[in-house]
Amino acid sequence: MLQQAQPGAAGTMLVEAELMRRARAAGVPVPEVVAASDDPAAPGAPYTLTGRVVGETLPQRILAACPPGLAHRCGEVLAAIHGIDPDGVALPDAPDPVRALRDSYDEVGAAVPAFELAFRELARDRPPARPRGLVHGDFRMGNLVVSADAPGGLAAVLDWELAHLGDPVEDLGWLCTKAWRFRRPEVVGGFGDVDDLLAGYTAGGGRPVDRAELRWWTVYGTVRWGVLCLSMLQAHLDGHVRSVDRVAIGRRVAEQEWDLLDLLEQ
Repeated sequence: MLQQAQPGAAGTMLVEAELMRRARAAGVPVPEVVAASDDPAAPGAPYTLTGRVVGETLPQRILAACPPGLAHRCGEVLAAIHGIDPDGVALPDAPDPVRALRDSYDEVGAAVPAFELAFRELARDRPPARPRGLVHGDFRMGNLVVSADAPGGLAAVLDWELAHLGDPVEDLGWLCTKAWRFRRPEVVGGFGDVDDLLAGYTAGGGRPVDRAELRWWTVYGTVRWGVLCLSMLQAHLDGHVRSVDRVAIGRRVAEQEWDLLDLLEQ
């Protein structure tokens, strides 16, 4: 599979390639990196070329016939990812994720009352900080290759471009964010139970996670997706990136408002 960097993202492909190599060495199911380059003289650079992985990535197809044990396996794999040594890899680091998210929200210049309520709760109920480590940043349905022939059903973890240094529980909260459940009731990606996810995480060597901590990061993930939706809409409206897709995603801000109000009542 060939993946090329977006304009202005030179250097990121080598970071992704190095992370996938380290992940593979740690037992994380990822595609094998065949080649990677950010040499301007190389055809198609910056790029990463990986081996083929057999499986399904479309969430609707996965959820129609989801392999049993996938939530537990996701927990195990996330623990393995969080145990990878990131030393020497040029990863972004936001010491205060709430502050960074608030800055992104303020840059858009929109006023969303449900987001304001959520920011207030994130500040008030913040759990104790964990040691900072590697965070995948986008571990969710759509970035997972699922196959009944793979251990636990998980054949590969894709899309490492949002990897960063931070609190590892961010990844678990992102996987449980309602936007990635595709209208299914199961909290973990629309396919599994929280107890199975957390049990898998502990079994894989991760430090135990309690429900309150996971809920906080789920609220954070919902605001994060809402702010991303706002930002993509704004990029279209100001003419920076004219895109019907971005307008469609921008309409999902209302969904995140609803999801946040539901979460904040719990």
